[in-house]
Amino acid sequence: MTTIDVDALLDPEIAAALKQMPPATGFTFEQLPAMREQRMAQLAAVELSGQVERTDYAVPGAEGAPDVTIRVHRPAGREGPLPCIYWMHGGGYVMGTYEMEDLRFDKWCQLLGCVGVAVDYRLAPETPYPGPIEDCYAGLRWVHDNADMLGVDAARIGIGGSSAGGGLAAALALLARDRGKVPLQYQLLIYPMIDDRMVTASSRWQVPVWPPASNERGWAAYLGDLVGGDVPIYAAPARATDLSGLPQALIVVGALDGFLDEDADYAMRLTHQGVPTEFHLYPGAPHGFDLLMPGTAIARRARKVMEEWLGRVMPG
Repeated sequence: MTTIDVDALLDPEIAAALKQMPPATGFTFEQLPAMREQRMAQLAAVELSGQVERTDYAVPGAEGAPDVTIRVHRPAGREGPLPCIYWMHGGGYVMGTYEMEDLRFDKWCQLLGCVGVAVDYRLAPETPYPGPIEDCYAGLRWVHDNADMLGVDAARIGIGGSSAGGGLAAALALLARDRGKVPLQYQLLIYPMIDDRMVTASSRWQVPVWPPASNERGWAAYLGDLVGGDVPIYAAPARATDLSGLPQALIVVGALDGFLDEDADYAMRLTHQGVPTEFHLYPGAPHGFDLLMPGTAIARRARKVMEEWLGRVMPG
């Protein structure tokens, strides 16, 4: 397989930011509780504008599953119905919380005049597939069915997510298409984690932030007993062969992300099957660059691309 000199190819601003971060060597399951606590502590320091109203709802989960918590973000003083973007947070399927998206929607709800919904799906390994994706679907279905109450235009609902959340968004697009209950307008996939097989060149690069060891453990936690067996497309969307009828897509990934190959291939196959797809590749950028190095020029460019694309597709 092709190898590259990652350090030599890093964007200079990104390289400087990475020097201030602990090296990524891959997590262990024993480390997860501490890592989750650290993530929550970081969220406590986030400052919000006060211009977006946030309301939590406990909605019915899948049959036999617990309720699912979603957070609805709405620009203050805006009357409905508004377009809605339904969001899955990242974290390798093993970390993260819907509260991570407060800052995102504090900006997007005001900028785009939309409702943002973040879902607090259950995490692996405590809850492997299909629990997390069924949580995401349950929340999406509830938002669609209660659109009038929420001030949402049911005909203008899109989905999105980053990393594992991008993988869940891609899976949710497939699930919504196949169940036929919730029409989706678009899917925004930010460096989505979609292929458990790890057979591409980039999946084996020793990249910053999310190296192969972390990816292997994330997939092992999420798939559980399915590892090495018959993995459904709703667990690993890259395994899907029929991508027809899916909503238009924007896929964003850095050139030094282990997900580069699977994301580029997914964008190509969506295009080949008639799905309008925009693909943006950022040289010198690793996984999570827009969130972990937000002040860099390349991160600002990526966020602008996402916001401009959403501004085009949301009106319908």
